[in-house]
Amino acid sequence: PVWFKAGSTIFADGGLNYLNSPSLIHAQSILAILATQVVLMGGAEFYRVNGGPLGTGLDKSYPGGAFDPLGMSDDPEAFAELKVKGIKNGRLA
Repeated sequence: PVWFKAGSTIFADGGLNYLNSPSLIHAQSILAILATQVVLMGGAEFYRVNGGPLGTGLDKSYPGGAFDPLGMSDDPEAFAELKVKGIKNGRLA
């Protein structure tokens, strides 16, 4: 299928084969995919908010402290400006 119809193939009779191989992941139920997504993302967010080893001392409402490979959060004023720009960009999209 074309890329913008790929998500609807889970509702087809045979389900969805990732990478066109039934031996990798064969998804047949949207509810199972939804439940898996909620459990995995919920677990990761729960771990982050409750202070896992990389989450200690961070602002719990903003997930931008532990992952900063470019060192953009070294200057607090510039980092605050980047936070605002990120929020504005998200609202624009």
